[in-house]
Amino acid sequence: MGSASKIRVEVVYALPGRQTLLEAELDAGTTVARAIVQSGILERHPEIDLERNAVGIFGRVVRPDAVLRDRDRVEIYRPLRADPKEARRRRAKRRAAVRSGR
Repeated sequence: MGSASKIRVEVVYALPGRQTLLEAELDAGTTVARAIVQSGILERHPEIDLERNAVGIFGRVVRPDAVLRDRDRVEIYRPLRADPKEARRRRAKRRAAVRSGR
């Protein structure tokens, strides 16, 4: 097999205050899910659950069966701790209370 049938990708998982970035050389046609498994990141972070964690390529959410291209960056996203809309509502409510003097 020649080098034309291989691709290089990065697999990234970030925690507060720490990021794991692994580079992998994979067969062309490899999917996101396969790249995650083959990169070894699941051994370093057993808390990753590919049934629960969303995945993406360069900040765009994709399905785990998406096929990778050379130099792609696979990102594993942690579940949100709070609904972003609800968090914005709470902040707006607090600001309104401060402005009204409560």
